[in-house]
Amino acid sequence: MMADRKRVEPLLRTARGQLEGVLRMIDENRYCMDIVTQLQAVESLVHKAQREVLRAHLNGCVRDAFENGDEQAREQKIDEIIKLIDK
Repeated sequence: MMADRKRVEPLLRTARGQLEGVLRMIDENRYCMDIVTQLQAVESLVHKAQREVLRAHLNGCVRDAFENGDEQAREQKIDEIIKLIDK
């Protein structure tokens, strides 16, 4: 189950727009702290999108593996989450 596109796509489109703005700021030699502030805003949006995708994965794929899958499928989903946490 893919994340709700209506929730993820706007976040990523906004992040892309802000990132393009950051590139313009760099081209214009804007103040460093203003650039950092905008980069933090981009990072926040990407993080929100990441959480939405993960939420959908947990509510869909992981839930399905635990309700309908075999032991190997459950172990695989657990391993995926552990690897993600370790990053």
